[in-house]
Amino acid sequence: MSEYYNPKRTYNKFDKKSKIPFKLSRSKLDLYFNCPRCFYLDTVFGISQPPGYPFTLNSAVDNLLKKEFDIHRAEGTPHPLMKTYNIDAVPLRHEKIRDWRDSRDGINFLHKKTNLLITGRIDDLWVNKGGELLIVDYKATAKAGEVNIDAEWQKGYKRQMEIYQWLFRQNGFRVSNTAYFVYCNGDTDKKAFDGKLEFNVKIIPYVGDDSWVDKLIIDAKECLISNVIPKSKEDCDFCKYRYATREVENN
Repeated sequence: MSEYYNPKRTYNKFDKKSKIPFKLSRSKLDLYFNCPRCFYLDTVFGISQPPGYPFTLNSAVDNLLKKEFDIHRAEGTPHPLMKTYNIDAVPLRHEKIRDWRDSRDGINFLHKKTNLLITGRIDDLWVNKGGELLIVDYKATAKAGEVNIDAEWQKGYKRQMEIYQWLFRQNGFRVSNTAYFVYCNGDTDKKAFDGKLEFNVKIIPYVGDDSWVDKLIIDAKECLISNVIPKSKEDCDFCKYRYATREVENN
């Protein structure tokens, strides 16, 4: 049996008859945004997109950044980078911080209109002098020149931030519109590797707007309860591949 299709899969598979809230992660919402057809095949039939390679180096950077910011969280002091970028805030101390970024559900909210339990896991939270939460996401790459968030494919990063902002607001927190990317760029201009990779770290602010999130959730639910498999997004590479192979196999 294919590892991508398991008709007996029951976990995280939508059942129209069930009254139990259906868990929908931030990444599944983004899957719906990118291609309703892939979303439907995944959540209704259990046919997942082929998984990408694990970004173990990125995960290592994330874990080290968490440890580093946790030192300042415990001390109630700003990280030196926050001072460098004139960010008047400190890492948030909260009893649920570990759950929000490490547990299976992260932070969640039951969207009562749709009976969908929306979930998401953050990298970090800061709090400013006004008591507003600042959503923080860690990113790692290795590219020539300065890193930014201006590329077309990075719009997904921005949607990610806005869904997190929405989730914390729905949980009753005051959340700043300004979020931050802590972007680590591997320095490949060194003369030698010497068993270590050095990073240039930059903090990039982003002003989010989560006004679209509620409608996306409602649209995703309409997709789930439909009896018709939706059309593909024109730019979905997974669907293009399926169509191309089907055309060859049928000839």
